[in-house]
Amino acid sequence: MRRPPRRLSPLLLPALLLATPAHAAVRLTVDGVHDPLKAAVISGVELSQYAAREVTAAQASRLYESAPGQAQAALQPYGYYDASVSGEIRQVGKDWQVTLHVKPGPPVIVTRVELRLDPAAAAIAPIRRAERSLQRLQGKTLDDGSYEAARDALGSQLTANGFLDARLLTHRVEVTRAEHSAVIKLAWQAGPRYRYGKVHFEGSQFDQGLLDRYLPFRSGDYFSQDQLLQLQQALNGADYFAVVNVQLQPAKRTIYTGGPFVGTDTGVGVRGGVERRWVNRRGHKWKNELVLAQRLKTLSTLYSIPLPGPHQRSYNFGANYRDVHTDTSQSRTLELVANESRQWHGWVRTLGLHALDGTFTVGRIGNEPDSTPGIEHGRSTEVFAEASLTRKHADDPTFVRDGWSLALAARSSAGPLLSDASFSQLTADAKWIHAFGGGRRNRLILRASAGMTWTNDFTALPPSLRFFAGGDRSVRGYGYESIGPTNGYGRVIGGKNLLVASSEVEHYFTRHWGVAAFVDAGNAFDGTYYQPRIGAGLGVRWLSPVGMIRVDLGTPIHNAQDHGVELHLVIGPDL
Repeated sequence: MRRPPRRLSPLLLPALLLATPAHAAVRLTVDGVHDPLKAAVISGVELSQYAAREVTAAQASRLYESAPGQAQAALQPYGYYDASVSGEIRQVGKDWQVTLHVKPGPPVIVTRVELRLDPAAAAIAPIRRAERSLQRLQGKTLDDGSYEAARDALGSQLTANGFLDARLLTHRVEVTRAEHSAVIKLAWQAGPRYRYGKVHFEGSQFDQGLLDRYLPFRSGDYFSQDQLLQLQQALNGADYFAVVNVQLQPAKRTIYTGGPFVGTDTGVGVRGGVERRWVNRRGHKWKNELVLAQRLKTLSTLYSIPLPGPHQRSYNFGANYRDVHTDTSQSRTLELVANESRQWHGWVRTLGLHALDGTFTVGRIGNEPDSTPGIEHGRSTEVFAEASLTRKHADDPTFVRDGWSLALAARSSAGPLLSDASFSQLTADAKWIHAFGGGRRNRLILRASAGMTWTNDFTALPPSLRFFAGGDRSVRGYGYESIGPTNGYGRVIGGKNLLVASSEVEHYFTRHWGVAAFVDAGNAFDGTYYQPRIGAGLGVRWLSPVGMIRVDLGTPIHNAQDHGVELHLVIGPDL
């Protein structure tokens, strides 16, 4: 290797050692290459460690002498074996300015991949895909990271698919520098493929055989690591056990929850709950909750009968009493529910039947007396079927940087024999979160809601089956459910259709604190006439120990009838 040229003459170094301060730092600049090669050179050169450390003139000279060789070595894992590095060093103030000029030269190309694998193993789809990933390295620049990742992925697939004794016999990369070429040589001895034997559950609190329903495989099937993970996730999701590993340890059987809460849609309140994670030795569950708030009072119970298996089915039976006060309506209803839920192609699918009965008032403003003109009163009994699909993905349930959720539902009444009104309804709710910018400290949050209703008697539908807009999770800047079609007295009574959209940008100054700016638009409406209301504002975000807390101040935009600022407070997860 040629000695790199320097602008600092070796004959001047002794004098410089005497003339300069005893301590200084190193400023390193690398040109001639871009990331990732530039980053590799900087991290591979020892000089970079002295950007914030004291260095003497003698140390700087020694480090500079070693830098070209270190830079060349740092480029080899990326396929550049014929790089040349020159440089210069000079003093700037008390610091040393070092510049390295890198010429990477032609890269080494993988000309051939020789791979030997037992035919029985090569015939299995995941292993075959991993093998093809290795073969695709041919014709590309040699990259140690890509090669090792592809090699290890094939080894992992052998283990994951039952070849537990697989051994890598040959793993060699032969580089010919003169020709800038490389040959990859790999050989595995797969060995026998293992099968499942008899499965024993120990430490379980249930009848013998109940947990067998969770097994995604049968005795005699080929071993699969994915199936074991699926079994572990299913047992964890069942909420029966505190530990799911080699041994099973029962979780706490009865869970008590409760405490105060506050939300601008509900007001100040308190909630309490009791959950029996298993009621009997067949694994049945029972959950009860009471909510007492200024605008919302609920008492609910839900009994579940799990049917473990590949689809994680369950039968659910529940009752829910609700007393709800909004800016425009009041209702007291009792609802009975029976449904079946299951995993379905990555979604949670629910099919069920609802029976709802209660009284309601719409068009009220504040505490007006019931006799006020324009206030509408009703009593409704509705029996309807419901089908829903829900799905969500989040990289972190506490603070989502990349995630989304989607919920679809369809409802249809049983007709005039059991319901006061015949109706059909479709709803869709979506939300998307994406972090961006340096350090991913910014988030873009988009959400949308839509709904459509067909009915022969809209006045017989209770508020829970009508559409309203406005509030914390709708159009901020407006009160909860304060937007929608009006009656002849100008009072909001809800609509048949709904369309709401929101765009929000958050910036976090620290891991826990940030600010937000948002624009929401939407309205409930009848027919095809749609006039969205727009709200915009600013907010504060705090990732607290109890979850994300959002405080927003919103105001109506381009609306001569509504003015002022509306406070919105929400505590809960992103999705």
